[in-house]
Amino acid sequence: MSPDVEELLAAAKAVQMNAHAPYSHFRVGAAIRTASGRIFSGCNVENAAYPQGSCAEAGAISAMAAAGEREIVAVLTVCDGEAIGTCCGGCRQRIREFAKGDTPIYAAGPDGVRATFTLDGLLPNSFGPDHLTEFQH
Repeated sequence: MSPDVEELLAAAKAVQMNAHAPYSHFRVGAAIRTASGRIFSGCNVENAAYPQGSCAEAGAISAMAAAGEREIVAVLTVCDGEAIGTCCGGCRQRIREFAKGDTPIYAAGPDGVRATFTLDGLLPNSFGPDHLTEFQH
């Protein structure tokens, strides 16, 4: 595993411990690297008005945007269990807003990275900002 991926995994694991998942008990941590090299992380946050919680990836993207960053170059999510946990459909679209199709997305568990995808692999033929350029002023 490259040092860049190890750094993402460490950030995602650290924030996963802070997940608020009293209903599903499925804690998720996410870390994203931007074009500037900065890392932003987030964890899932559930609430009693289920399903009004927020995903780990959404939290990381919000932190990135709040810091003024706009380009994702890598994503890593970590969750417990035996299955390979990938980003949900909504988060795939959130990532698409800020990432290119060849952006690597790493799915990790407690034992480390289990699978590597690209955004195009997880969200083929996606709709994104480039589809709206003719409508922007």
